[in-house]
Amino acid sequence: MAAGLFYVYTEPGTVDEAEFHDWYDHEHGPARLAVPGFRTLLRYRALDEQKPTWLALYELDGPEVIDSPEYRALGENPSDRDRTVAAGLATLDRRVYEQIGLNGLDVLPAPAPVVLAVAMSVPAGTEQELAAWYAGEHISMLLQVPGWQRIRRYRLTRSLDEPAPEFLSLHDLAGPQVLEEPSYRAAVSTPWRDRIVASAVRRERRVFGRRDAIEA
Repeated sequence: MAAGLFYVYTEPGTVDEAEFHDWYDHEHGPARLAVPGFRTLLRYRALDEQKPTWLALYELDGPEVIDSPEYRALGENPSDRDRTVAAGLATLDRRVYEQIGLNGLDVLPAPAPVVLAVAMSVPAGTEQELAAWYAGEHISMLLQVPGWQRIRRYRLTRSLDEPAPEFLSLHDLAGPQVLEEPSYRAAVSTPWRDRIVASAVRRERRVFGRRDAIEA
């Protein structure tokens, strides 16, 4: 069974930010971590001045955890506070992924201070070209960048709210300065990379800094 990732964007909207974080830290997050198959929760804030501002990363035993009776019960029996906060959110974008690749450190000594999330869809029939670029060039170049800790690749299994790109690459970085390294600039300036990006049907590139971590 491949590992899963529950990837959740939120924007508080009319919800007071302090209330939003108190709800997430002390009610919403812990309730999900009590579900069998939910491993960890990491929360990140946007460093790129884009919205949504908040990203939650839940590591799962597998994407099928989202179909479990225990997880479904959370949505079927929300608390009054759940209803109030949910009604005030400007954005709720939930995506379920299945891991298809891991390079770099298998386990980080501590949660990454910064994550770079790159999601894209490619034209039908070109998925193998995308995989070949990662395996044949992109991964090796990125892992030579000082501070580039780990690369995890995922394929979308379900989007619960909005259409989403099919493939996600999640990059764990030692800090924001990693993205200023000359070797990173070289890795994103090759002809092969340019062909892949030019052909992408939809592409997102987001940079987030870690807020906190809760472990099951």
